[in-house]
Amino acid sequence: MTSTESPAQAPEADAEPSPPDSFTVQVKSEFLLDERPSCLVQEPEDNGGDNETSTDDRKPSRGQNKKRPRDSKIADADKACLAVVRGEPCPFEKSGKGCRYNHDLKEMLANRPVDISEGEEGADWLKDECPFWKKNGYCQFGIMCRLGKTHINMATGQNLCRTVDESGNEAIGLPTQAGQSTDVSSSNESTDKPKPGTVLKHQIDVKNILSKETTNLLRKNKYPFVCKRHFEMKKGSKDNNKGQAAPPTVTATTPALPAKERKLIDFRNKVYIAPLTTVGNLPFRRIMKHYGADITCGEMALAEQLLKGQASEWALLKRHPSEDCFGVQIAAGHADQFTRLAEVLANEDNIEVDFLDMNLGCPLDLICNKGAGACLMLREKKLRASLEGMLKVLPCPVTVKMRTGWNEKEPIAHHLQRNIQKWNIDGVGAFMLHGRSRLQRYSRSANWDYITEVGCNSQSSEFNNIPLIGNGDIFSYSDYEEKILKNVEKRGEDGGANNLIPCAMLGRGALIKPWLPTEIKECRDWDISATERLDMLKDFTRFGLEHWGSDQQGVNRTRRFLLEWLSFLHRYVPVGMLEVVPQQMNQRPPNNLCGRSDLETIMLSKNCADWIKLSEMLLGKVPDDFQFEPKHKANSYK
Repeated sequence: MTSTESPAQAPEADAEPSPPDSFTVQVKSEFLLDERPSCLVQEPEDNGGDNETSTDDRKPSRGQNKKRPRDSKIADADKACLAVVRGEPCPFEKSGKGCRYNHDLKEMLANRPVDISEGEEGADWLKDECPFWKKNGYCQFGIMCRLGKTHINMATGQNLCRTVDESGNEAIGLPTQAGQSTDVSSSNESTDKPKPGTVLKHQIDVKNILSKETTNLLRKNKYPFVCKRHFEMKKGSKDNNKGQAAPPTVTATTPALPAKERKLIDFRNKVYIAPLTTVGNLPFRRIMKHYGADITCGEMALAEQLLKGQASEWALLKRHPSEDCFGVQIAAGHADQFTRLAEVLANEDNIEVDFLDMNLGCPLDLICNKGAGACLMLREKKLRASLEGMLKVLPCPVTVKMRTGWNEKEPIAHHLQRNIQKWNIDGVGAFMLHGRSRLQRYSRSANWDYITEVGCNSQSSEFNNIPLIGNGDIFSYSDYEEKILKNVEKRGEDGGANNLIPCAMLGRGALIKPWLPTEIKECRDWDISATERLDMLKDFTRFGLEHWGSDQQGVNRTRRFLLEWLSFLHRYVPVGMLEVVPQQMNQRPPNNLCGRSDLETIMLSKNCADWIKLSEMLLGKVPDDFQFEPKHKANSYK
């Protein structure tokens, strides 16, 4: 395995790089080579990333890579029965169909691959690092855990755990009741001591997990909603028109729950991590909290799927205890979907949300064709009914995330914000304006002149002002100072107040430079080292295994999400290598860039094969047939 801090190949003294265009980062000449550095994978792969091709051959690319390679599905017969892992009898073993999972621990032990931390190509830094063993004192994956040597009896295949003995001391052995656990961090009195045999839990679990009861009610379409569906309302209206006596209807704006005290969020002088599809997952948000983010928000979730009780969609609402101010972003095309979901969120004691963000900005055709995302900007009646319905149910404020309009030439955000203010709906916490139109997606620069104009002139002094948060292309403290701090001082045409507030809302900038909150708060450009960035990736790997699981499926998911993040991280060029500081959002590193160490050079590579090489340092060797293609093309070239 390549040493992480060995010096990179020295450049040729007479190398004369071609002059960069306006979209290429200006790098000091000593870091530019005529050919790929020797520490990189030498066989270029054309698999959808920012691969190194000539300017003449490159083709514009945008949107998403579809039909990407997937990991092969693990057969049920190759998985251990979780009841057997817990040392309990399987409830399905004596049934007619039997249990579809494996009960033979010795057979699985004989066929078990070595841990991903072992062997010459293993990630040795992960030795004894099973996240569930360290967090809970018990790993529910047992013999399937890819870091299980720590907690598996290698003679019998039985799963061990940290328990309490008769004297009340911590011990390692077989639990009497593996399903029971006690949080030792909150047990201060002698009366709170766990019973002998119980499993010790050392940390707080992730929040916002929907109860099984509610999940089943949603899946069976039996949840006791107060708000009726939009087609049920239309049917009742038709019956009334025919002269028939219709039962009293509950509209989307009818309050479903007693009013609760609503606490607005103060976004001023905060760093807010915007919702980021795929890459804005919980492990990533934990990294952002480490670097100083004040407010985080979950990935965009579809109300339609949430109301069906779909587990993968509800997983997007999970919240880590470190996220002290947390919101969820919801996309829907109908007011009843927003209102019904608000009922579920308000009724669930397990769900803790500080604000709900309405998505009026998603540019994807799949979302807009359903009347959701950016399309909802064009449907003011549905938007108003959605806001009224949710805010008569939710105990938290609602923020509205939007774009400038459908197309660049006809912006409508200023009209929309003025109308929402005139509706005078209590509980609208803030507007969040992305300085691009729906058709622009993420191309060209964000229009901060328009964002400032909206802040100065869109709202009326006759109603309560609603704070405006600008969004787009914040990639350094200099950007924050120029685009936000200077513009918040401007006043409207009549000298009125400016509703634009000093809040650093970070999107792609946080993906490429996760330490950006630190730079903004400390007013500096941080020349972060390659080893510090590797430590950051190690933290993400730990968090990923803890979140997605330490079995083979969890390792696969952690690797895939790590690689998705690396498809953004490689665009960062260290400050010490720049000819002009700071780097701009729309600039990309030049080809054949050589870092100050082999590790830094690998991190700068545009080739997916080098990202996979990085993932092997963190998660061990990939299978021989492993392939990766990033989900987001991000308007790059291939």
